[in-house]
Amino acid sequence: MKEDKNVENSGKFARSSRRSVLKFAGASVAILGAVSLFKRTEAKASNMTDEWDKTFPKSEKVEHKKVSFKNRYGITLAGDLYVPKDHAGGKLAAIAVSGPFGAVKEQSSGLYAQTMAERGFVALAFDPSYTGESGGEPRNNASPDINTEDFSAAVDCLGMQPMVDRERIGIIGICGYGGLALNAVAVDKRVKAVVASTMYDMTRLMSKGYNDSMTLEQRTQRLEQLSQQRWQDAERGSPAYGPVSLELKGGEPQFVVDYADYYKKPRGFHERSVNSNGSWSLTSAFPFMNMPILTYIAEISPRPVLFIHGEKAHSRYFSETAYANAAEPKELMIIPGANHTDLYDQVDIIPFDKLQSFFEQHLAV
Repeated sequence: MKEDKNVENSGKFARSSRRSVLKFAGASVAILGAVSLFKRTEAKASNMTDEWDKTFPKSEKVEHKKVSFKNRYGITLAGDLYVPKDHAGGKLAAIAVSGPFGAVKEQSSGLYAQTMAERGFVALAFDPSYTGESGGEPRNNASPDINTEDFSAAVDCLGMQPMVDRERIGIIGICGYGGLALNAVAVDKRVKAVVASTMYDMTRLMSKGYNDSMTLEQRTQRLEQLSQQRWQDAERGSPAYGPVSLELKGGEPQFVVDYADYYKKPRGFHERSVNSNGSWSLTSAFPFMNMPILTYIAEISPRPVLFIHGEKAHSRYFSETAYANAAEPKELMIIPGANHTDLYDQVDIIPFDKLQSFFEQHLAV
């Protein structure tokens, strides 16, 4: 009877937790996937494929190859290296690119990297630890520390390429990886310039909710739920996952619909993307809840920062706050009429001319 009572209580807790977690502003839906407390089998990282499986067409102006490299924690990361075909020898400036949060290098970051290579830069798009073709177990986990380190590991990789000038390396972070890119550059003085495009501060989002709307009572409740989830994961010996992300039921906020329009449609769907075809572990939010990643953003200075955001983006306040807290030189570029996901793949909206001129100026010989 005692065992039956425990099962009953566990079921009540699971139902209560599911209702409460889903209530926290669409962060769980849009970023971490709709949440439930059951075990989900997740595919392990596959070997890197040599076939072109991007969501964007291959450029004839760029040489492309797959690369792998390790971060400081020994996790093997997978990347796509793009090099301009017409470079006349000598050392080139280079850019590491990652994001959005829950995406893979075959999506937005690869598009940015290939386009910057067309414009004369060596560019590396990479999958963060625990996602895509990169290593790390268990799968589909996120970490503000390890995912910040991933950017520095990408800088290591670029600096080992014979055509790259180590003194001329920059970073582009997209969406949630915009905030992580800023965090990386604040400590990694090898990086000479950084761009955060349509950025999220994931620690602010997860710890405070959208528009900082989470009350202390809600925060405490969520931390209790995450803590209890750790018991369940420990007893099972593996993390629990929610259902597949962005399976819309109707009535979602417009920005969630916009996410689904990118990740779930041919425009941006990729089978290895967490947001397209998987879900985060339920405890992925745990380390983000008390680790503000932009505490030292002013220490990026005197290296330049460029923030790019859509005028109509629900996430615009993240860039505006980060811009206010950054030190000079800094610039905030607002794209008229653009929403959050327009800056993922709309090449007529993404200001690539500005990106080119920014890096040409600040990664100059």
